[in-house]
Amino acid sequence: MRVSLPPNGGHRGGRAAGKGGQVTAADAAGAVEIRGALARLRRVTGLPVAFGGLVEPGRRRMRISELSGAATPALRGLAVTSGNGLGGKAVALARPCAVTDYSLSRQISHEYDAAVAEEGLRSVLAIPVVVRRRVRGVLYGALRTAQPLGDRTLTAAVDVARDVEQSLVVGDEARDLLSAARPEGSAGPAVGREQVREAHAALRALAPRISDPDLRAELLAACGLLTARPAAAEVALAPRELDVLACVAAGATNAAAAGRLGLRPETVKGYLRSAMRKLGAHTRGEAVVAARRAGLLP
Repeated sequence: MRVSLPPNGGHRGGRAAGKGGQVTAADAAGAVEIRGALARLRRVTGLPVAFGGLVEPGRRRMRISELSGAATPALRGLAVTSGNGLGGKAVALARPCAVTDYSLSRQISHEYDAAVAEEGLRSVLAIPVVVRRRVRGVLYGALRTAQPLGDRTLTAAVDVARDVEQSLVVGDEARDLLSAARPEGSAGPAVGREQVREAHAALRALAPRISDPDLRAELLAACGLLTARPAAAEVALAPRELDVLACVAAGATNAAAAGRLGLRPETVKGYLRSAMRKLGAHTRGEAVVAARRAGLLP
């Protein structure tokens, strides 16, 4: 497999969060995902050093913001331009790149030799995180010795990058739903009750899949805004019971609710039966009506 490595050209000045210096909620959540992915990458591959970062919005460069197992801060804040170095090549090609001996490789540009040498890295791989055909970040793994990294290491690293991809997709969907659920101003057509119920069900289904606790709390808070819960709720449902009931209220079958929530159909039935019992309902429809009267559903 051909390679190119992260540009270091000694540019230690560009370590801010971009020209505007503003870090969005999506950037912060993405950084959390990258940080967790680096720990997993080291664990599943056995590579002693991992680092990475996100591609800056609107720019063709990635900034290394997260380090794991590094002995120095040499790589932190490094701005890697698309096409340059190993990481830049991974960004430009949207595919994994690797080198067996970084310092001697003829397949990469060497803008970042100083930082790589300071950290003492030799064998390096760079795995792009591709979300909806766009490279959103890069994960690196490295050895301090020159030796082939092997297909098993590469495959394991790609799997970690795919996990990050899925987390970013879920986060994007969650933010889109939040925006739709809380439109600014009163302009535009009124949102129908069924649309509100579908948005509520979608938010409830996404929340358990969000690893960022702040975003997850924001999603659940948005659910509360959609339900107009009374001051003192008459019935308390467990989170999963409410998730299932929200799907049922939006018209989902047990099988569809199971697929949406990542549960087995039998588990969905169990939660639904429990919710019905607490609500004093004998049918799915009665349970939905009772939950709405209690302010638990929109």
